[in-house]
Amino acid sequence: MAEEREQFKGRRAFIFAAVGSAVGLGNIWRFPYVAYENGGGAFIIPYLVALLTAGIPLLFLDYAIGHKFRASSPLAYRRLGGAAESIGWWQVGICFVIAVYYAVVIAWAVRYTGFSINQAWGDDPGGFFGGDFLQQSGEFTLGGSWVPAVGIPLIIIWLFTLVVHRLGVQGGIARLSAIFIPVLVVIFVVMVIQGLRQPGATLGLDALFTPNWDALANPGVWIAAYGQIFFSLSVGFGIMITYASYLKRRSNLTGSGLVVAFSNSGFEILAGIGVFAALGFMAQASGVGVADVAESGIGLAFIAFPAIISTMPGGSLFGVLFFLSLVLAGITSLVSIVQVVLAGVEDKLGWSRTKSVLIAGGLMAVVSVALFPTTTGLNLLDVVDNFANNFGIVGAALASVIVIGWGLRKFPELAEHVNSVSSFKIGRTWFVLLGVITPLVLGYMFVSEVITRIQEGYGAMPSGYVGVYGWGVAIGLVVVAVLISFIPWRRGVVDGDSLLVEGGESR
Repeated sequence: MAEEREQFKGRRAFIFAAVGSAVGLGNIWRFPYVAYENGGGAFIIPYLVALLTAGIPLLFLDYAIGHKFRASSPLAYRRLGGAAESIGWWQVGICFVIAVYYAVVIAWAVRYTGFSINQAWGDDPGGFFGGDFLQQSGEFTLGGSWVPAVGIPLIIIWLFTLVVHRLGVQGGIARLSAIFIPVLVVIFVVMVIQGLRQPGATLGLDALFTPNWDALANPGVWIAAYGQIFFSLSVGFGIMITYASYLKRRSNLTGSGLVVAFSNSGFEILAGIGVFAALGFMAQASGVGVADVAESGIGLAFIAFPAIISTMPGGSLFGVLFFLSLVLAGITSLVSIVQVVLAGVEDKLGWSRTKSVLIAGGLMAVVSVALFPTTTGLNLLDVVDNFANNFGIVGAALASVIVIGWGLRKFPELAEHVNSVSSFKIGRTWFVLLGVITPLVLGYMFVSEVITRIQEGYGAMPSGYVGVYGWGVAIGLVVVAVLISFIPWRRGVVDGDSLLVEGGESR
């Protein structure tokens, strides 16, 4: 008799975990700027269209695969159709790569939570971040001197993450999310309220929400909306497949998916209000327009916001709340990313949870601690992040919908499974959205990114560096995934869950 698969205690535990995965750093530092740059208030139209026509359908697809086949991403794809297994390993590889650099950004946020108290960055947040704190040399090499100020909190982040995983799906992941997500929401609401009370906050909100209706005629705005939805929902790279595999047999998949999707979007809008209220204050205090202070990503979080904190009355509290929210959102997302890797290894090799945490989880931690808290780590993080997302996640999702929909023609079978347990039914509209709309959008994103990178390179980085750590990582993940898929499974694993696959009771 095979070992009973772990389960979430209930639907609420799953929803907290799924929201915890979806609500990450990108919700806070990417969405506000994307909305501002792509039509302001008018962006809500393509954003909602993208959510309804691609985001939610992809979320339902991941839930269907994970819940029906009760397995990690590679094993679920193997049970779906033998040749599709490599897609699952591609997703595992992507998660491995993302985890090792994502953790270091959380470590930065941990340090900046403390820095906010006495505003340690002084009068030059940019120089402090790249120089005093990260000690970046600017060299495009691998290695460099290790930076303890980053490395030590990174080690703590990894120890905490691996302990959570050792405690299991319900005792670790679900419990963590049930605590961190409500605390995150409360902290962020307090931060937003403080931001809205500052002079100039309305300037930022006007900049964010004033609609530019002409932008809707620009195809790039619609692609930006699909890209934001796609990257923020944790779809397409194994997380939701893995989490859904731990749901109980009778679980409302579509109802849960709708809650997760709209919770994620609600938090993004809340983040937009908080971020642009603060940027509006900064613009008024500096005597410039919001456009002159608006940034995205690392520049927003670790350079623009420290400058705001130094200027704002009560800025220390605002800074602690902001960076603590990054830590909480980052950890729940990191836990979900790591779980994809651990689940794949456990299914393939038959390892116990303790063994997978120590070996696979330990390997991720060692790679992360060795490569990224160094004097050359920022350049490495930048290029790997770009290629892992735009070629890894987009490519794997594109391959998934094409193989499942057009190759294996499994959409009807998966829809039947979803409808057998869900309140909101799916059918032909779902087939069209996943089989036509989603591949077209993902295909355009993928091809246009390939053409841009070939023609323009990546920023000012040397082509050789980008070739090894950008293209090399992206292509290497595909090659390794295919090779691993040729390794035989343990006897009885692929077919051993026939009762579960066919809808019988657990073993």
